[in-house]
Amino acid sequence: MAGLWDTWQSPSGEPIHSCTVITTKPNKLVKNIHDRMPVILKPEDESIWLDKTIKDTDYLNHLLVPLPENLMEAYRVSDLVNSPKNNSIELIREIC
Repeated sequence: MAGLWDTWQSPSGEPIHSCTVITTKPNKLVKNIHDRMPVILKPEDESIWLDKTIKDTDYLNHLLVPLPENLMEAYRVSDLVNSPKNNSIELIREIC
């Protein structure tokens, strides 16, 4: 996924490590689930995104698009995913 990170100083002088996941409009598959989705980079674009020498924002912005739906799969899962306290294989099993 495309993301950003930075380390900066708080007003008290302590270092703050922060990060964010970049989102975009949903593709046709995700549109029925949510109004946005993470930018999922194609493998061939990962090295471009991570290259600190590339400063051309227009060039980088062309990567911030929805992954084509034919490269994804969606299926119903348990409502257990709605709580961060849950962490088991049941969270990703398909519900028929």
